[in-house]
Amino acid sequence: MPQYFLTVPHGSEEEPTMESMQDIDPAELQAMMDAVGAFNSGLEKAGAFVSAGGLQPPSTAVTVDATGDVPVRVPGPFVTAAEYVGGFWIIDVPDQEQALGWAEQASAALGSRIEVRALQEAPE
Repeated sequence: MPQYFLTVPHGSEEEPTMESMQDIDPAELQAMMDAVGAFNSGLEKAGAFVSAGGLQPPSTAVTVDATGDVPVRVPGPFVTAAEYVGGFWIIDVPDQEQALGWAEQASAALGSRIEVRALQEAPE
């Protein structure tokens, strides 16, 4: 089965972290966490869950380039953008339609847009 990468976009003007999420109304935060927990449980029950996680903001990134004679490490993301990936799921489902259905559920749980992209498969 193909795997799909579901990503959670964030605007670059904000860099939410687990710490900054404490500023959200506790009841709203708990409702969102419960909804995401139920979503994750649904993925697991369906056998579609592969991996998931939240990412630290771009300001914490280090870009590594070892294509030359000496590796170079540059603080910051490799690209400056208006939005960035804040979190993700990797799911394993039979087709894009099912991936989109899971993305709709994730979007509702988080109150956020979700981007869906298939992972490349090895050539046969």
